[in-house]
Amino acid sequence: MDRIGVALIGTGFMGKCHAMAYGAVKAVFGDVPHVDRVTLCDMDAAHTKKCADEFGFARHTTDWKSLLTDPAVQLISITSPNGLHREMAVAALEAGKHVWCEKPMALSLADAEAMTAAAAKAKGQATALGYGYLRNPALQHAKQLIRNGAIGEVFDFRGSVDEDYMADPALPWSWRLTAKDAGLGTLGDLTVHLVSLAQELMGNIASLSAMVDVVHGERPLPGQPGKTARVENDDIAHALVRFASGARGVLSSSRIAHGRKNGLKIEVHGSKGILWLDNERMNELNLYIAEGEPAARGFRRILSGPLHPAYGKLCPAPGHGLGFNELKVIELAELLYAIEGKPSQSVDFKRGLEIEKVIHGFARSARDGAWVTIA
Repeated sequence: MDRIGVALIGTGFMGKCHAMAYGAVKAVFGDVPHVDRVTLCDMDAAHTKKCADEFGFARHTTDWKSLLTDPAVQLISITSPNGLHREMAVAALEAGKHVWCEKPMALSLADAEAMTAAAAKAKGQATALGYGYLRNPALQHAKQLIRNGAIGEVFDFRGSVDEDYMADPALPWSWRLTAKDAGLGTLGDLTVHLVSLAQELMGNIASLSAMVDVVHGERPLPGQPGKTARVENDDIAHALVRFASGARGVLSSSRIAHGRKNGLKIEVHGSKGILWLDNERMNELNLYIAEGEPAARGFRRILSGPLHPAYGKLCPAPGHGLGFNELKVIELAELLYAIEGKPSQSVDFKRGLEIEKVIHGFARSARDGAWVTIA
């Protein structure tokens, strides 16, 4: 494949991120197809026209269904609100398009299952979900160290993901706080990333016992002084987990943690050592090996560099660092490899469903007050 035509639905934070990845991927990964940015789609025509010019798209539209019949479009990016993911993704697959969809997959587990079933029925179309943190060269180096036995038998995982975008109780209510339009709260927005990292390093989670809470139960209605609306989805979610390997873990997440911006942190404990990574310092992997003179032991900081795969595609100099948007470029390259039938680490819908099962397992465990098995 020499070229691929793409359409992008959404002009917000993640829409712009996808657009930047489309513009950069060929320059970074020379062995992928040229990307033709065909059509940008969003609800407001004037805003979409402006963004199409800025993002480098040839055309713009407010009708996402028109993308389904456009022969110039082979790949559709979905960065729309969560409640539209199922309809858009299934329609795109049925129309013969490849799909790159942001996480979470959908509002409900049933919707995610329907998307996965549509992907299974598709004839050669690739799917991918927006788990860019998995493409961090530092994380992938950690995975390789674990596989090589550097920290011995792995028996414990500890992870947290905290942000403060809803920390102020006075922040106004929005559709994102409703089950109907947004689905799960911190579970769908943040915990999915933590689960993706945990399962990347430790294998699938087999069972869990969770606590899920709304802390700020009412928020002020914008433009209506003195009136509030109920928050319907979770602010905080914590769980004890058991992996299929027998290892255990603790997962904690919050969208109301003051001062945390991208507080995605993991620790993996083994019989010979520990490694940990903090995504607010995503180019640093910390490793402790229990060997040598005890008085001389300590954590070793490993800075990402060209010797860690994918980093060198973006920067030839170690320690200069990659960022969030660079990880999305790597994520897109993996999808393009999948489209071409090459080996790929892309998180397709089937693999993404395994993450959805875990976060909905959190909700079920908290509701029932019991350990649940992740089928």
